[in-house]
Amino acid sequence: MSSGYRPVLRLPGAAAFFFTAAVGRTGIAMTGLGLLWLFHARAGSYGTAGLATAGFALAEGVLGPQVARLTDRFGQTRVLPFSVAAHGIAVAGVLTAPPPVAVAFAACAGAAVPQLGALSAARWAHLLRGTGHLPAAFSLESLANATAFLLGPVLVTALGAAGYAPLASTLAAVLVVGGGAALATQRRTAPPPARPGRPLRRVRFVRLALLNVAVGLYFGTMGVSVSAFATQHGVPGAAAPIVAAASIGGLVSGWHYGLRRHRAPARLQLVAAAAYLTGTAFLPPLAPSALWLGAAVVVTEAAIPPTLVLLNVLTETTVDPAVRTQAFTWNNSASAAGSALAAFVSGHIADALGASAAFALAPAAGLALLVLSVALPSE
Repeated sequence: MSSGYRPVLRLPGAAAFFFTAAVGRTGIAMTGLGLLWLFHARAGSYGTAGLATAGFALAEGVLGPQVARLTDRFGQTRVLPFSVAAHGIAVAGVLTAPPPVAVAFAACAGAAVPQLGALSAARWAHLLRGTGHLPAAFSLESLANATAFLLGPVLVTALGAAGYAPLASTLAAVLVVGGGAALATQRRTAPPPARPGRPLRRVRFVRLALLNVAVGLYFGTMGVSVSAFATQHGVPGAAAPIVAAASIGGLVSGWHYGLRRHRAPARLQLVAAAAYLTGTAFLPPLAPSALWLGAAVVVTEAAIPPTLVLLNVLTETTVDPAVRTQAFTWNNSASAAGSALAAFVSGHIADALGASAAFALAPAAGLALLVLSVALPSE
C-alpha cells in the first residue's frame, strides 16, 4: 500500500469499515440497472422497467437525506439496522410481487437503501478531523465508488443478458444488506449521535450542492453521448470499452491524487481541476472517430476524482459535524439530479443534432463548475 494511504488505513477499525462499505456500495451500484433488467424480463416492457428504476432513484434522492438526518441525530449503529432491514424486505417484495405492486416496492427499496458512501465518509471525517489526512481518505472513497460503478453494472449486465435477472437483483441486495449490517456492528469508528446543529441551508453549502449538480451534469452528458456517438458511427460495441477506459483512467488519477499531501487550499485546487475539466471537455465534441473519442474521454475524466475528493473536503469543513452525514448524502442527491437532467437533455440533442452536439453540454458543465468554484469564499 502506498505511503499516502497507509496512515489512514492503519487507524484502528478504519480498514474494516472502509472495505465493508465498499462491498455494500458495489451492491448499490448494481441495484438500479438490476431493476431495469428484472422488470423488463418479467413485464416485457421498458416503460415498466424505466418506471421502477425511476421510482427507485427518485425515492433515494428525496428520502435518502432524511434518513441521513436521522442517522446524524441517533447514530449509525441505531438507524442502519432499520434501513438495511427495510431495504431487504422491499427487494424481496420486488422479487415476489406482481409487476404493478413490485414497482411500489422498488420505490420503497430506494427510500430505504443505506447511504453507505456517506456513512463511510462521515466516519473518516470523525476520525481524521484536523489531521490533514482527509484528502487521502476521501481519495479512497472516490476509488471505492469508481470501482463499484465499474464492476457492478458489468456483473448485472452479464447476469441479465444470460437470463438471470432475478439472481442479479438478489446478489445486489445481499451485498447491500450484508455490507450495511456488518457496518452497523462496527461501533468503534461510528460518529456519536449529535444534537441538532446549524441547518444546511447556509449559502456556502448551497453553493457546494450546486457544484455537485454541475459534476452530475458532466456524468449525465458523457453517459448518453458516448453511447450515442458509438451508435451513430456504426460501432455500438465501442461504447463499453470507452466507458471502461475512462473509468480506469479516473481510478489512476484518483489514486495518484491521494498519494501526497497538497499544500494549496482545497478551493484553489478545485478551481484548477474545474479549469482543466472545462478545457479538456472541448475535446470529445471534436473527436472524428471512436478511437479518438476514447482518448479524449480518458484525458477529460482525469479531473473527476480529484474534484469529488475536494468537494467532500470542502463539505466537511463547511458544515456542522451534527449534520455531516446529511450533507454528504445531499451531495450525492445533487449529483444524481444533475446527471438525470443532463441525460434527458443530451439524449434529445443527440436525437435532433447528433452525438457531437450532445457532447457540448460537457464543457458547459465544466464552465458551471469553474464559475461556482471561483465564487466560493476563501477558506
